[in-house]
Amino acid sequence: MATIKRIIKGDTVKIISGSNKGTTGKVLSVLTKKNAVLVEGIGTIHRKVKPTQQNPRGGHKDIHVPTPIHKVALVIDEKTAKTSRVGLSKSADGVKTRVARQYNNKEIK
Repeated sequence: MATIKRIIKGDTVKIISGSNKGTTGKVLSVLTKKNAVLVEGIGTIHRKVKPTQQNPRGGHKDIHVPTPIHKVALVIDEKTAKTSRVGLSKSADGVKTRVARQYNNKEIK
């Protein structure tokens, strides 16, 4: 049985701490073993690559660095960019759904 995650791929999140505080972006992937997410447009850095036999010239490479999941909050209202903590609620028929705690347990689509 698949577990329900609080933040999933495709969600819009807001960075709540760090150098990118206040910026919003779409989640590209969730790294559950690292407790991190890849957010679109946030966390791209420039790395230098040493010359090897496969790449004799070396050069530069852009890589995407994951953001810790505790530094992001789920955006509930796209227009006002309001965020909320996410909880899990089990319905009467046993199906788990995500709910927004700041919006009186409103179900998240």
